Amino acid sequence: MTIENAVKTYRLPAHSTSEDLECSWSTVLNYGEAVLLAGYYYTGRNKPCWFGAVYEHLDDDLSCEGFIGLRAASEVEFEDEGHAIAWAISQAV
Repeated sequence: MTIENAVKTYRLPAHSTSEDLECSWSTVLNYGEAVLLAGYYYTGRNKPCWFGAVYEHLDDDLSCEGFIGLRAASEVEFEDEGHAIAWAISQAV
């Protein structure tokens, strides 16, 4: 999924801090120099509703206040947040 579509569809910020993401989303993980996110997006009853996203640091500040930008978002939804994070890990490597 393109960054623009992910921003519109999942209402993800294109630029943020990991601290701000943690306040808005339930699953945010630091993974090396990447920040991984699993988010919930309702797509209908009995349908997968979790997506994954990968953010990268845009400056040298790797703390929770460092500036990050959206690098990738899943094109498909997953059955749970574990599968969404697994997808995000595969994108961050």
